[in-house]
Amino acid sequence: MKKIIIYTDGGSRGNPGKAGIGVVFCNEKDDPEGAPIKKYGEYLGDNLTNNEAEYSAVIFALKKFKALFGKKLAENSEVEIRSDSEFLVKQINAQYKILDEKIQPLFLEVWNLKLDFKSIKFKHIAREKNKEADRLVNEALDGQSRHLTLY
Repeated sequence: MKKIIIYTDGGSRGNPGKAGIGVVFCNEKDDPEGAPIKKYGEYLGDNLTNNEAEYSAVIFALKKFKALFGKKLAENSEVEIRSDSEFLVKQINAQYKILDEKIQPLFLEVWNLKLDFKSIKFKHIAREKNKEADRLVNEALDGQSRHLTLY
């Protein structure tokens, strides 16, 4: 079974404030700062919290996976979402309760999107291991890149 690793990050300047996301798709052995399959940085808009941006990055990643690779690959691949947001990962893995009313619909959207994937895991990683996704967030927030696609 093919393994795809997706690094996600979301950020907000002001919290709430201007927000953006960064998403990096890699094959199992790829380095996210090396030659990923695809990477994206998107500006989300104003008045979003950091947690809303983190969830938006995962939602973007799951939707983009299906758009790029199709539902068949989603059903036949092992997908691992890596995020430096412990809050996000623990909520998605049912270790933390979701008390924020703004987060509840985002959580439900992630939950519904992940049903299309046969094997999907959410893993917390150190911030140092998520530098490329973080860089894409900052580029989007700085207005340098609304959409960056490689390959």
